[in-house]
Amino acid sequence: MNHCKLSALIVFSVSAFLGSCNSGSYSDTNADSSMIEINLSEMKKIGEVDERYQSYNVEMVEVVGGEFWRPYKMMDSLPSLEAVSTYDISQKNEQLYRKLEPVDLTDKRLLTLAKGLAPAYVRVSGTWANAIYFQDNDKPLMAKAPEGFVNVLTRDQWKGVIDFVKETDGKLVTSFAVSNGVRDDQGVWTPKEAEKLVNYTKSLGGEIAAAELFNEPTMPTAGGEIDTAYDASDFAKDVAFFNAWVEREVPGMLTLGPGTVGEGIPGISFAELGVKILSTEALMSAEPKPVFDVFSYHFYGAGSVRMIRSGPFSIKPENALDSTWLERTDLAADFYTDMRHKYLPGAPVWITETAQAAGGGDPYAATYLDTFRYLYQMGSLAKKDIKVIMHNTLVASEYSLIDQDTHLPKPNYWAALLWNRLMGTEVYDAGAGAPGVYLFAHNMKGLQGGMTLLAINTNKTAVPITIPSNAEQYTLTSNELQGTTVQLNGQELQLGKNGELPVFSGKAVKAGEVQLPATSITFITIADAGNTK
Repeated sequence: MNHCKLSALIVFSVSAFLGSCNSGSYSDTNADSSMIEINLSEMKKIGEVDERYQSYNVEMVEVVGGEFWRPYKMMDSLPSLEAVSTYDISQKNEQLYRKLEPVDLTDKRLLTLAKGLAPAYVRVSGTWANAIYFQDNDKPLMAKAPEGFVNVLTRDQWKGVIDFVKETDGKLVTSFAVSNGVRDDQGVWTPKEAEKLVNYTKSLGGEIAAAELFNEPTMPTAGGEIDTAYDASDFAKDVAFFNAWVEREVPGMLTLGPGTVGEGIPGISFAELGVKILSTEALMSAEPKPVFDVFSYHFYGAGSVRMIRSGPFSIKPENALDSTWLERTDLAADFYTDMRHKYLPGAPVWITETAQAAGGGDPYAATYLDTFRYLYQMGSLAKKDIKVIMHNTLVASEYSLIDQDTHLPKPNYWAALLWNRLMGTEVYDAGAGAPGVYLFAHNMKGLQGGMTLLAINTNKTAVPITIPSNAEQYTLTSNELQGTTVQLNGQELQLGKNGELPVFSGKAVKAGEVQLPATSITFITIADAGNTK
């Protein structure tokens, strides 16, 4: 995603950026004094999610190498207004971006961590995919992309993707080039690049499980090399040709769309900020009506401080535990599921890209503070019948699960690993919780008849809950909300001496009162849940 243009349209002042990003007092929220009682007999099953519900993105720019978000640690100050007004990735912008070398998808530590999140969908897409040229030969890398394209993808790089997906029990999701280089004399999309990629994937024994034609048609020019007059009717024609090609040549591949972004949150409108966007309504109502197997959208609750310093599309770390911030994901989900109901009734809904904030994330995206948003989103959207969530990214920029330079886990990775080990695919209604306390429940992964409760306590005080049976407790805390280390039941989570993932063991707790520490996240597994219903 690349939304740099937004920030030039919002009035703000540039302050001492490290201080403004990393300081501030958190809201002094205290929980209701009444006891929260967990009653399994009243928990009704309300849905199911895909077994690959928790998935992730590896941006195309990581695969091919290129300009991606400059880390905050490499900035003396935040980018200027002039810099953030230039969002075309084909233009040089050293304040916003730094050159990434192609990611090494064979790295042992990276593979170990990715396997810990298996099974997952691995989405290789992003803004950089919109103007990608596939060099379908074994000659040295082209010095420059052909006319109508911005980036070049080699066979070796794509083989690395296929091997990574196979090694990590993944299923590949992508999007295709839509720039001028693939368009016919009438300006309509053709599959000449997509065909090369699909055929080479097949030759390697791989498979593209699902694809969006277009990464974020909301802002079609962000990837460069596409007509600025591109509109909803152009999109509808493109999708019609895309669907016909898929039916003929790749019948087993799911089609995803429209893949739009930036709508559904009251008080936040790109149009009001002066940004021209193609809305979901416009794209889905154009003729011929676009049709997809899966309704997809992207969600970012804010723009990072690289782009936006104030206003409704920003978030300060001191507000990161507020309900209004956490629940933005619910508002957007309601909006897009309404769009699905109107235009693709009955289709499953996937979020194919989401993270703490657009534009690489804020500095605190790499800290324990963002685990609350991460797990709230996972729990809440499962209740809203979202079938798959693809986090952006696995290993690039502040919002990644894994540090892009060291390949060490970030706090959100540990949160994701706990979810993957403990939460099954059946979704239950765990009740309303209490002020600052959010409850979610799934069947216990790997144990028939078991139940896992996720309790998120954003309060600055401990909160007691009552459980009906003996259980195992897994509580995440940190010595600092904006710290980069996480403790599980008081012990710091780390990789083993040989880089292996730790074996988690819960703390045995008896039926009755259990404490949720201040600003903590707790998973409680009840093995004999069926006997307490």
